[in-house]
Amino acid sequence: MSAPGPLETTIHEKITAAFNPVHLSISNDSAAHRHHAPMRAQGGGNGETHFTVQLVSERFEGLRAIARHRLVNDTLKQEFADGLHALVIKAKSPKEWEATESKVEA
Repeated sequence: MSAPGPLETTIHEKITAAFNPVHLSISNDSAAHRHHAPMRAQGGGNGETHFTVQLVSERFEGLRAIARHRLVNDTLKQEFADGLHALVIKAKSPKEWEATESKVEA
């Protein structure tokens, strides 16, 4: 496993500052997309274009998925402008996370 790149590090820092997450995992999925047309146009991309973020925060309590996604996307607005191409967001409240995790462990 390689060290996080500068974009992944920035995503981690900004999400941590904005959401004070109970849980945060970031997966760089860029390698799986390097042959897509937009990435080929960039010469294969820079290796940091596609990410999956799994985020658990109190800020999501009572919000619908679309509102949660907007909050995350707004937090990373500059990163999208600078070349972040796609972000899969899995955003849950701590209550939702606990319910999901207890089902997985059972």
